[in-house]
Amino acid sequence: MIVPVEKEVRIALARFAQARIEYDVCPTGRTSRALEDAKYTLCVITGVRTAEQALVAADTLLEQYSTRRRGSDRPDWPDR
Repeated sequence: MIVPVEKEVRIALARFAQARIEYDVCPTGRTSRALEDAKYTLCVITGVRTAEQALVAADTLLEQYSTRRRGSDRPDWPDR
């Protein structure tokens, strides 16, 4: 599996969270499509089939990124 860069995982999570909030506040066709699109993107990035699995996988990836940063001798440089 191709591992996504941390920035892309964070963007997908933020997009999913925003779409979920917008749908919960005002469930319309537009917000439903935005939520489905965000779910799909998150699933593709993490390589799983459900939003629940994607959230767990994204959390795992973020923990791995954090562990790698802590284990390195270099300063924390921002992702490009």
